[in-house]
Amino acid sequence: MFNNLIESTSHAQEFKRRGSFVLFTTGVYAVLLLLAGVASIYAYDAHLEAQTTELEVLSYVPLDPVQPDRVIVDTVRTPANNPRNTSAVPVRTELTDSVSNPNNVPDHPGTAPVTVPPAPPNAIIGDDNTNPPAPSFAGRAVPTGTNNGNIVTITDPPPAPPTPAATPTPVRVLKISHVLNSEAKLLPKPTYPRMAIQIHLQGTVAVQVLIDETGKVVSAKAVSGHPILVPEAVRAAMGARFSPTIIGDQAVKISGVITYNFVLP
Repeated sequence: MFNNLIESTSHAQEFKRRGSFVLFTTGVYAVLLLLAGVASIYAYDAHLEAQTTELEVLSYVPLDPVQPDRVIVDTVRTPANNPRNTSAVPVRTELTDSVSNPNNVPDHPGTAPVTVPPAPPNAIIGDDNTNPPAPSFAGRAVPTGTNNGNIVTITDPPPAPPTPAATPTPVRVLKISHVLNSEAKLLPKPTYPRMAIQIHLQGTVAVQVLIDETGKVVSAKAVSGHPILVPEAVRAAMGARFSPTIIGDQAVKISGVITYNFVLP
């Protein structure tokens, strides 16, 4: 029992010694790190005294201006077209052929540029290098084959007149003021509506009809009458037939009224 007690006391002292060592070591490292940080702050030189608020402006060197392309001007001068200029052939101070002509090789080739333009076959020697003025034409024109200077003017043909719009032939409709029942060749009787019989409904229905040139009814519309009686009256009117109406030598359409009397027996 005393052995166990002595061993426990020694273990507690060992743990206490180790803990003190760890705490001491940790404190030493913390102090060293703190000193290193302070030393680095003082050792850093930001050169604050060398900084300034002055603005330095860099000089701008402009680029060389773009040189325009040189335009080669033809040395041949074309005189103005006026009545006093009667020369009809080109004039050259020296009759020279084109350097691109393979059939005429120069006797003394050189490197100096040629200042006299090539001469056409009909050119003559003169004091200047000129070409004859180009003929001016008013409008479209061609010279005649006689080569006498006459000009034949070709004018554009006048535009074709617009095609007149076709005028529709007016449809002649003859309106008849009286009732057409007596003039009908065929006049079907309307069917008495069943509902009208049940309610003892009677009355007259007037139907306006349009009759074509052959005497056939092409349209029918009730202008008066009870709504129950109208459908049968219109249906009967569409089946009516009349004789063609002739005025002069032409058949015409007629418009009139057919009446239907609905009476119970």
